[in-house]
Amino acid sequence: MGGDFGPRSIVQASIACLLATPSLHLTLVGHAPLIEELIARHSGVDRSRLSVVHASEVITMDDRPSLALRGKPDSSMRVALRLLAEGSAQACVSAGNTGALMALSRFVLKTLPGIDRPAMVAAIPTQQGYCQLLDLGANVDCSAEHLYQFAVMGGVAAEALGVVRPKVALLNVGTEDIKGNQQVKLAASLLQAAPGLNYTGFIEGDGLYRGEADVVVCDGFVGNILLKSSEGLATMIGDRIETLFRQGVMSRAVGVLAMPLLKRLRADLAPARHNGASFLGLQGIVVKSHGSAGVQGFQSAIQRALIEIQENLPERLHGRLEELL
Repeated sequence: MGGDFGPRSIVQASIACLLATPSLHLTLVGHAPLIEELIARHSGVDRSRLSVVHASEVITMDDRPSLALRGKPDSSMRVALRLLAEGSAQACVSAGNTGALMALSRFVLKTLPGIDRPAMVAAIPTQQGYCQLLDLGANVDCSAEHLYQFAVMGGVAAEALGVVRPKVALLNVGTEDIKGNQQVKLAASLLQAAPGLNYTGFIEGDGLYRGEADVVVCDGFVGNILLKSSEGLATMIGDRIETLFRQGVMSRAVGVLAMPLLKRLRADLAPARHNGASFLGLQGIVVKSHGSAGVQGFQSAIQRALIEIQENLPERLHGRLEELL
């Protein structure tokens, strides 16, 4: 029921994912009459793989996490997480209120042993492929120990996505040891002593986009600003290039020739393609879709959840955390 486009977009994305993945089963949680009405607009839906669970309450984007925890026990978000905790589902994907989703996830699912706070992680496109960036906003204030835990979890997540011995770095204002605040310096000391973790040191923002690390760790305040700035920059560059190619006959002629390459570039960098931030550190798989994501974006979030199910990510995290924490 969350996100800028609500259930209309989510239903459409869900049906598209069912068509693309024959083994997938989805449960849509929310206002059942509305959801059923939206499903009925699509023909040929395999209802044996698509079910609806009614929830009488909805957490709005303006609701405080405390209200979500105490004031709305039958919210769609809480019911969905309860299905996950009971084993009726293997993952939960939501486009709703991020703070409420984090608070409810910690309350309903609990964190893995040794983890103080879950972290949000998502893939960021780089010159070398992708980088896993965390935290993206779940934890604005972080201690050195929190950053250390994020680095361990990010490394395991990258391994689950197929990266062999992922390079882990701390985002900083410089690469020299003397640079950065006290939390980052202390975190660096902890990571240098971590057995089996391929910690490569500090990294600056430009190094992230050059692909110098597979996992980049920072606090949620910095990570959220970096993520949204990156999305805005990618969109602006694409729009500016298209505008330039429409100015004058010669520009339009060049634009016709270059348009296939530009479309491919825009598709590669589109935020929707990389949508879906995982809450690492929970005893269950929870993926947060960007609230502004449309159909394609929500499909990407579901696909992220599918990968984590296939890789049994919480269990892998638990095993690795026992070695390092």
